[in-house]
Amino acid sequence: MVSEVSIIVTISVIIFISPYLSKILNIPTTPLEIVLGSFAGYFGFVGYNHLFELISEVGFFYLMFLAGAEVNLRVLQKEDKSTMQMGMVYIALLYLLSFLVSKSLGFDNIFIVMLPLISIGLVVTLYKEFDKDTKWLNLAMTIGVLGELISIVALTITGAALEHGIGAELYKSLGLLIFFLFLIAFVFKALRVVFWWYPDLKTYLIPIYSDKDEKDIRLSMAIFFLMIAVMLVLELEIAFGAFIAGMFIATFFEYKKELPHKLSTFGFGFLVPIFFVYIGSTFDMESLFKEGLVVQALLITFAMIFIRIVASFSLRGILSARETLYFALSHSMPLTLLIAIATLAYHNNSIEQFHYYAFILASLFEVIIVMVGIKILHKLELKRVESI
Repeated sequence: MVSEVSIIVTISVIIFISPYLSKILNIPTTPLEIVLGSFAGYFGFVGYNHLFELISEVGFFYLMFLAGAEVNLRVLQKEDKSTMQMGMVYIALLYLLSFLVSKSLGFDNIFIVMLPLISIGLVVTLYKEFDKDTKWLNLAMTIGVLGELISIVALTITGAALEHGIGAELYKSLGLLIFFLFLIAFVFKALRVVFWWYPDLKTYLIPIYSDKDEKDIRLSMAIFFLMIAVMLVLELEIAFGAFIAGMFIATFFEYKKELPHKLSTFGFGFLVPIFFVYIGSTFDMESLFKEGLVVQALLITFAMIFIRIVASFSLRGILSARETLYFALSHSMPLTLLIAIATLAYHNNSIEQFHYYAFILASLFEVIIVMVGIKILHKLELKRVESI
């Protein structure tokens, strides 16, 4: 039995050294935290602990909250309709290709939902490499937001199906989900009217300048936990509620430009790394020597990249061939959602431990392969431009 002191000290060390190792090894911090968590679990520095698991769950929900905070519904509504329609075609193609690939490779049905997942969490980090005016990256963010919304809904429905099976309980959960979506739509529209009539109310809740009591953080946390409570009452996927809470902040308090940064600083400096360390600690390093595990993980990785490259051809009307490849690769890193559904499926006995480990490995392979691939392509492009 691993002591709580050992777990606390190990987490502290990993959280502290991860950014420095990330810079030295030139790989993103997130997969590195998972790998370090795996080594810590293998050598017995961390292990199962109820408090550790609980905090990691809160870290995951907070990560979904931060993902939602990137989604401003007003910006989405202002997007060109033709762009959004092409985005819907692209996402539909992802699910169609996922169905075809899963059936042809003999994957379980759960793979049909998992392969097309989109998460913009790591897409945001690409702005460190490219200008904010980069066409393909801005499009990847816009369509990625739409894709993540659909992925979160898929996560919620899949969670209900795995927990209750196909039957009355599932239909009840779907009914509650539809009711929740209508309720959220009503609340959003009602608040738009209220804030239009009483614009000073927003700045009263979250002051633009002087905010000694950190009212912006307090309100954000209140909405975050309130939405978790609502999802618990409705017995729906909590991650979806956390995502909606983040959307609320982004949509109605967009004038507080530093708020997303303040929220992410707290999350990525404390709660979120604990989630990734915990995920890493659940991965048995000895399983790497299981026959076929690495091959299966690579198969999942390349299947996910393949369907995105093929689906992205639907955007050739507005992107060049090179930009299309960049776009496809940027969507090939749904690390957090992939791990979330894999964990959910494993705990509900929908996939065996072998495939759970394969998905954990695949999520790491994707980030490393895609990040390295994009950097290589970018360097080659810069050399080409310099030689002209």
